[in-house]
Amino acid sequence: MKKIFLLLFMWPALLMAAAYAEPQREEAIEVKVQVVGENVIVDLSLVIPATRQQVWAVLTDFDHMAGFISNLKESRVLSTSADIIRIFQRGSAKYGPISFPFESMREMRLDPFDKIESHMISGNMRKMEGLTQLIDEGAQTRIIYHTDSIPGTWVPPIIGKTFIEHEIREQFREIRDEIIKRKQTVKQGPQVAGVLPGCLARNMTS
Repeated sequence: MKKIFLLLFMWPALLMAAAYAEPQREEAIEVKVQVVGENVIVDLSLVIPATRQQVWAVLTDFDHMAGFISNLKESRVLSTSADIIRIFQRGSAKYGPISFPFESMREMRLDPFDKIESHMISGNMRKMEGLTQLIDEGAQTRIIYHTDSIPGTWVPPIIGKTFIEHEIREQFREIRDEIIKRKQTVKQGPQVAGVLPGCLARNMTS
């Protein structure tokens, strides 16, 4: 009964969101979304003209992430321990005329400058496990991103996939733009490779 109610409530709004969708312009950001039962599986691949260190510095800048990812209202590091960081984030995913608020506390296991493993401790999703990998490709870095999650509410298989794909694509577009912006800013100064958030810099030197 709950699923039927959610379908009746969400379907018109999601159809409107699809109508508001802009044409896909980010062909370089490959996103695949699968809805398998309750699970939503996301796979993304993106090449950025920057070093792994430059990409890492932005991907792990949790305390300032709300400043360059538009759907985040708050992002902060709660605690650090060896290679594990606990973070809190909240925001609102928007697509056309609709929005969905979200918040989560996650444990991030860091392996500089290779991978980030993410495990949700609490939040308004029932489950979220993620893995982000960085791979050298000459003067560029490929980001491979994978998540397996169970939303707190039912996701319509077709329109829901469109919504999620748009949201993930937009987040990584903004991440890419921030990486390039920082790279250009320090072009005449010290290399970003030596710049890490404080907690990560301590881990690298301990």
